[in-house]
Amino acid sequence: MLKVALFGTSADPPTRGHLAILCWLSQHFDQVAVWASDNPFKSHQTALDHRTEMLRLLIGDLDLRNIQVYPELSSSRTVITVERAQERWQNAEFTLVVGSDLVRQLPKWFRARDLFDRVKLLVVPRPGYSITDSELDPLRQIGADVTIADLNAPNVSSTAYREQGETEGVTSPIQAYIDREQLYRCHARREKLPTY
Repeated sequence: MLKVALFGTSADPPTRGHLAILCWLSQHFDQVAVWASDNPFKSHQTALDHRTEMLRLLIGDLDLRNIQVYPELSSSRTVITVERAQERWQNAEFTLVVGSDLVRQLPKWFRARDLFDRVKLLVVPRPGYSITDSELDPLRQIGADVTIADLNAPNVSSTAYREQGETEGVTSPIQAYIDREQLYRCHARREKLPTY
């Protein structure tokens, strides 16, 4: 049976940490489906088309044929995304991939029980977000089949890029795209500086 990892991300922008996760997933699944999504629990997000293009740039240099961006899977309701994936890959086994920062949100997601009837759950550890049994128990109580990934992704953050301008977390093609499109406040601040 085809094993498909579903990795939707609201990454804004995607970082080297996301790249490490994708490389790891490519070694453990037959197909890795990636898309940019809007997280209803977050207030500010760059336009979906920009985040989708940055994901394409992120995986563009990888020579991994089992990773692709599927913008048609994007929905703010993950269960809708899974329904779309089930139409695309019939009779596949699906694993939803999320960061440990989302574990507490998951039981509150739209149709969470229905979602976890359709997919397995793979939680990727993130620095600063512990994964304890007390946090996983509510997920298991609604039927989630939970696995913790044995992966230590780089400690880089989209938030650190946006708010502090920490550029080491993004790849060169993504930085070039951000510069060209003038995406984030740090670029708006640069433009306001006087030139001599």
